[in-house]
Amino acid sequence: MSIAVTGATGQLGRLVVAGLTDHLPAHQVVAVVRDAQKAADLGVTVRVAPYEDEDALAAAFAGVDVVVFISGDTPGARVPQHTNVVRAAQRAEVGRVVYTSAPHADDTTLILAPEHKATEALLRESGLTWTFLRNNWYSENYAGTLQTAAATGEVVSAAGEGRVASASRPDFAAAAVVVATTEGHDDTVYELGGDEAWDFAGFTAAASTALGRELTYRPVSPEQLDAELTAAGLDAGTRGFLVGLDANIAEGTLAEVTGDLSRLIGRPTTPLVTTLKTLA
Repeated sequence: MSIAVTGATGQLGRLVVAGLTDHLPAHQVVAVVRDAQKAADLGVTVRVAPYEDEDALAAAFAGVDVVVFISGDTPGARVPQHTNVVRAAQRAEVGRVVYTSAPHADDTTLILAPEHKATEALLRESGLTWTFLRNNWYSENYAGTLQTAAATGEVVSAAGEGRVASASRPDFAAAAVVVATTEGHDDTVYELGGDEAWDFAGFTAAASTALGRELTYRPVSPEQLDAELTAAGLDAGTRGFLVGLDANIAEGTLAEVTGDLSRLIGRPTTPLVTTLKTLA
């Protein structure tokens, strides 16, 4: 078996590549990357193919049984990039594509979902065998929130009583490895997230433990959050995303606990406080 990982030098990609090498010889793991120099330390086969180059992607996928398709990281560019990946996988006659998507991508108000919904549709219509890993929020995404809390002594959120079933990036990577290396996942959707959904009062308590100091939780309205982000110098696009995400959380779009992730990886998911301690 040969398994390729797109975006292999990214934070998730590196973890997936490392996990695959526990199951396969290094030459059977293919890191598909934009910059070969950044992949020099991976210790696996490296093929250069940016998401913008369908021909290069098709060449990179030649002889590959499974592609772990890690979604692009540039909002607004994902659909054309992902279209190239899907077409390249078709041309290379890849056996299965494992795609990292978003929670309930085809039926949600989540601000990040539309491009994932479009990609899932491409894969469903492609004739390829697919698996969708609909990853909830990564706990590591709150590194900036933790750093701000360390400086100011407070956690500020417009998410109301909304909850987030986050898990650690290594948890999500471990699930991708299991799905890529085992049978029984054809044309299957997994809603992946942590075993416990936390609210921002709970986040503040976990952050207090991680930092070893008492923090205050300050809930604000979306308008107040936007004003504070403006005062902090954030651009309109970033502000809109952060305020919109908190609105999504308030609506419950990231709150679902399914147990799919812990079942796949065969252990409980990593508690929020454990991840925050690694970021402190």
